Amino acid sequence: MKIAFVGAGSMAEAIFSGLLNKQICSKHDLYVMNRTSQTRLENLKNIYGIQTTYHYSQFMQQSDMVILAVKPKNAGEVLEQLQPYITRKTFIVSVMAGISIEYMAHKLKTDCAIARVMPNTSASVGKSATALAFNAFVSLDQQQLLQTIFTAIGSTVVVKENQLDAITGLSGSGPAYFYYIVEAMEKTAEKMGVEKEIAHQLIIQTLAGAAKMLEESGKEAAELRKHVTSPGGTTEAGLKILQEREVSQAVTDCILAAATQSEKLAALYSQSDQ
Repeated sequence: MKIAFVGAGSMAEAIFSGLLNKQICSKHDLYVMNRTSQTRLENLKNIYGIQTTYHYSQFMQQSDMVILAVKPKNAGEVLEQLQPYITRKTFIVSVMAGISIEYMAHKLKTDCAIARVMPNTSASVGKSATALAFNAFVSLDQQQLLQTIFTAIGSTVVVKENQLDAITGLSGSGPAYFYYIVEAMEKTAEKMGVEKEIAHQLIIQTLAGAAKMLEESGKEAAELRKHVTSPGGTTEAGLKILQEREVSQAVTDCILAAATQSEKLAALYSQSDQ
């Protein structure tokens, strides 16, 4: 199975490094293209041993799947450059936030299989939460292939395309929200005199344990929270501050802002081509 990546940023690296770690693909069957930085491609080739190129013609005919991992603002230009090489057998997979299947099909001018995928950077450690949406030309075999690839680097759900903006704000950007919280916890621990290494270990294990409880206990988050919170206890004291500062509303606003930005990107880049 040969997979080509157009774009060599952090998301592309997270995906193909995850595929290599799980031995889903050979390094000889992974092609990466990036027109903006030769140094970046050379570094990736040295680290992973993957195939690198600057020419679409070198991988389009032989790839089972072409993954578009460029910035949304570059979508129109990249799709126009790809168009001469597109056939009905081409399978395009986009991880570009906000760029619709309809827009991509319009630019490619061919009735080919197109899927939109919203993973997150945890793909590099096999823990991505990935949503998938397909157009009518994606065959059952292609759907299964895509699910196999992304299940190997985390979990997958198939959704309607109109849900992807919300999912972008929820799980696509989600890791950054948790990293932000960890940063705050580490800074607080340092202020209280806890060594950085010790604090880091405790925080990471706390997060991992909480995630495992949510995954395996079968209980809702609200129920698990109540079990930890004793009346008059330390947890209750901490949670009162979160409630007073309206952290729940801040989280809601955070996710909505990211989802809205995904919608804006779609509108912005589709209008720019009209």
